[in-house]
Amino acid sequence: MTMPHVISVEGIECYAFHGCLPEEAVIGSRYLVDVYVYCDVSRSLESDLLADTVDYVMVNDVVKAEMMIRSNLIEHVAGRILARLRENIPSAGKIDVRVTKFNPPVNGNIHKTAFLAST
Repeated sequence: MTMPHVISVEGIECYAFHGCLPEEAVIGSRYLVDVYVYCDVSRSLESDLLADTVDYVMVNDVVKAEMMIRSNLIEHVAGRILARLRENIPSAGKIDVRVTKFNPPVNGNIHKTAFLAST
């Protein structure tokens, strides 16, 4: 079943300490998280009530809380964010979460890496 609406909360900026290298746990890095919630918010079009749509503040709070829990992989943190959002938005048909890490410590010049998780 395709959901007729998409609520996006994009560009949630975080400074976190994810990574496999010990230095990453100390130095940290800049991250950006984008969330896309596919859902039916038809009622909110008429009601103008927050209860009838996706609460951006809740999405931001979930992302910030999960980003503060250290993971080795951005895949892992994205999975945790996805699970928490699924708990908080059970009516969502699909949720996408993209976690972008800037300037990953690799042997080369890479501006960013990203992982997109979906339900």
